[in-house]
Amino acid sequence: MGLFDWAGGQFIDVIDWIDDSNDTMVYRFERHGNEIKYGAKLIVRESQVAVFINEGEIADIMSEGIYELETQNIPILTSLKHWDHGFNSPFKAEVYFINMKRFTDLKWGTKNPIMVRDPEFSMVRLRAFGTYEIRVKDPATFLKEIVGTDGHFTTDEIDNQLTNLIVSKFATVLGSKGVAALDLAANYELFGEFITEKISPYFDEYGIELTKILIENISLPEAVEKALDKRTSREITGDLDANLKYNMGEALSGTGDGGSSTMSDMMGMGAGMAMASQMANSLNQTQQQPTQQVSPPSPQTNMPPPIPTSESYFVAIDGKAQGPFEMSAIKSMAQSNIISRDTLVWREGMAAWEKASVKLYDIFRSQPPAL
Repeated sequence: MGLFDWAGGQFIDVIDWIDDSNDTMVYRFERHGNEIKYGAKLIVRESQVAVFINEGEIADIMSEGIYELETQNIPILTSLKHWDHGFNSPFKAEVYFINMKRFTDLKWGTKNPIMVRDPEFSMVRLRAFGTYEIRVKDPATFLKEIVGTDGHFTTDEIDNQLTNLIVSKFATVLGSKGVAALDLAANYELFGEFITEKISPYFDEYGIELTKILIENISLPEAVEKALDKRTSREITGDLDANLKYNMGEALSGTGDGGSSTMSDMMGMGAGMAMASQMANSLNQTQQQPTQQVSPPSPQTNMPPPIPTSESYFVAIDGKAQGPFEMSAIKSMAQSNIISRDTLVWREGMAAWEKASVKLYDIFRSQPPAL
């Protein structure tokens, strides 16, 4: 690089910024140590503002237009630099371009359900989500309160904070409005305008204007939605008796969905209903008949077998079922080591043979297991 090339690149002649992104809110003009030449050209495009900062202090704020950096165009910086009588030498100053356009399609949503009182459901938990739009309203406040010395500030860096602010105020507004949950869908637009009006003042503290909040959906808990679906299904059928007669007629004529299978299903349902009706009539007749006294059996009648004094079990010995034996006999057999804990036993009512240590626990409880 020649001496003249170095001298020409030492001073900045044109200061401008072309935004090639959709989320950049603030961009600091990179000087790379170069000084700004007196009389340099500043280009501020529409929807932009240029802010001069001298030694950490905000000086001049330039709106859209083309400027030659002279004393009359940067009066505050001139005063800070004591250039009241003009200057010809280069100077150093930071130049921040602030994007004043509207940033749209920023997402917001409730992380947890909001508990509110409802005129119809008494109490209900609601979730909501949607989008919102913002733009910089006060460049100086925005730089001091939010951006600081960040040379490339995007919407992602403030999105979480603004979303939390919207959600926290949304719960308060939703609770105070007193609109029934089923009526919210019909008033999304009006409700969004109402929320925007109530939340906008809190954005002024950041130098930002909240231009719009859009509500995409306010949902109920899954259990409540299922209950509403059941109620809707019940209500849409209208007269239950007429609907049943219509379905039976469709099934019998074979014109309904499903054809012969539907008809057979309806016939089976009809048979079941007839059987249930017959059983109900028989039960009523039985209840209406007078109670008859049962006389004791005559001596000639076959007597039942004697009632056993205790439970009886069959015992598997040498692969054969023997018995049944009463508990006293089984206890003697256990003491004589004829049967052991692993001997299989069975009695009526059991699904399968089981070990004696399981079914006859009391007998083997006092005996130690085999070494």
